[in-house]
Amino acid sequence: MNLKNIYWFFQSTLTKKFCDKIIAKHKNTKEKIQARVGSIQNYKPKNIKNLKKIRNSKVVFLDQKEVYSALQPYVFTANQNAGWNVQWDASENVQFTEYKKDHHYTWHQDSCVEPYSDVTNPLKFGKIRKLSLVCSLTDPSKYKGGGLEFWLPNPTMKSGGEIITCKEILPQGSIVIFPSFMWHRVKPVTKGVRHSLVMWNLGKPYV
Repeated sequence: MNLKNIYWFFQSTLTKKFCDKIIAKHKNTKEKIQARVGSIQNYKPKNIKNLKKIRNSKVVFLDQKEVYSALQPYVFTANQNAGWNVQWDASENVQFTEYKKDHHYTWHQDSCVEPYSDVTNPLKFGKIRKLSLVCSLTDPSKYKGGGLEFWLPNPTMKSGGEIITCKEILPQGSIVIFPSFMWHRVKPVTKGVRHSLVMWNLGKPYV
């Protein structure tokens, strides 16, 4: 699929009050867990050190109407304005993410290899991730590093591709939306703490 727009952004669209409220509510919660790569079976004590080289952050999963109501309208708008026009009809639980010093997430895609197969979850069953949303909750003066980058594979280039830095995500309350199959990463935080919201939006598999 050729994309005219690899992402669509809305800068400083959520209020400081909203962002600070989300951070205050969840930054010290006991529900915060180590972010995972793959299945929970991977997280045996002997594997954690290597897995943290791939992804190291703490997360909390939210199921709050006010958060969905704040984020979902931007998915609809971006899908239309960016010209993707993909079918989607559900959102997974929103992920509150905390990146402290040296926390990061290496190159990855959000999209699933296969559709979700859990028949007990009708919201997700038979669907794939189609559109990903990232919302920056933290004032950029409070941390350094932690940049969001996209990689455009291009076999005609000597380097094998092009890295694009998403500077538009930096202002507090900014939102970036992109197709879930896009390769992206979060670079290591070098100072302070970066908080964000991530929401994956689901639809029927591409034909």
